[in-house]
Amino acid sequence: MKHATILVPNGQSNLSSVVGAYKFLIKANQYCEQRGEEKIFNVQVVGVQSRVDLYDGLFSITPHAHIDAVKKTDLIIIPAGHYDFERLVGDNQEIVAWVQHQYKLGAEVASICTGVFILAATGLLDGRGCSTHWNAARSFRQMFPSVTLLPDKLVTDEHGLYTNGGAFSYLNLMLYLVEKYYDRATAVFCAKIFQVDINRTSQSPFVIFEAQKDHEDELIKKAQLFIEENLRERISMEDVAERYTLSRRNFDRRFIKATGNTPLEYQQRLKIELAKKMLETSRRTVKEVMYESGYADAKAFRETFRKITGLLPLDYRSRYNKEFVTYR
Repeated sequence: MKHATILVPNGQSNLSSVVGAYKFLIKANQYCEQRGEEKIFNVQVVGVQSRVDLYDGLFSITPHAHIDAVKKTDLIIIPAGHYDFERLVGDNQEIVAWVQHQYKLGAEVASICTGVFILAATGLLDGRGCSTHWNAARSFRQMFPSVTLLPDKLVTDEHGLYTNGGAFSYLNLMLYLVEKYYDRATAVFCAKIFQVDINRTSQSPFVIFEAQKDHEDELIKKAQLFIEENLRERISMEDVAERYTLSRRNFDRRFIKATGNTPLEYQQRLKIELAKKMLETSRRTVKEVMYESGYADAKAFRETFRKITGLLPLDYRSRYNKEFVTYR
């Protein structure tokens, strides 16, 4: 029988991702036993303290054991942590070292949402791809520039290292792990029991693009404001660069360093965010939304919208605008 370790890091961990991961594996084990088969995992919740208080003491977790008691495990699950990422990593160096050691012994490691900050601190993700909550993407890129962040991905799988997007999308990561370690039938069973959409592959439809102005480059802030104020106009990035007496190459370099996006990506994301808001809250036609958000070519609008959100404009409106929702 394999051993699965669900970690409880120091600090305000996310209770639902600890409990949810535990319940998923227990339910998968029960399904095996119902079929007359041996369960796959012995599941333990493990930490570095005998008790961890969460949400200002409203809840607490009492781990089964200290990590030192687990000499070898097969699967490690790191739950989501709080959003003070420097402190999250700093407070969990003992766990970081333990995960590094277990991976060398052959364990696979899965991180949930912002738990990827602890996984990345091990160095195991260097040169590899991962995902996390879209709202933590900028901080992650700043802290771990040697890791390739894939924020649109719901689940990533590289060399026995698994990561996922944010919030309750960890349920899709658990489905992925159940199918890998158990079988498809068990994954389908768990999807039905926990009512999780087994076909979700992207967190793009849930992303809210923000203006990314938490940097110190005042000239780039001015350029951002200019782009924002002229979304409906046909402006080229060459013209914007010239406006601020920069070469296009220097402008792009400074813009990427400050915001994490090229100027063109920034402009496109702002336009699509504007389109999303109109599709969510108004009865404008898709063509009207296209023009209002600064696009003149329907094909370019649809392709850019789908690239950024993972959905076509009509599908997005059907999902998020109450007046167009159809219940099946």
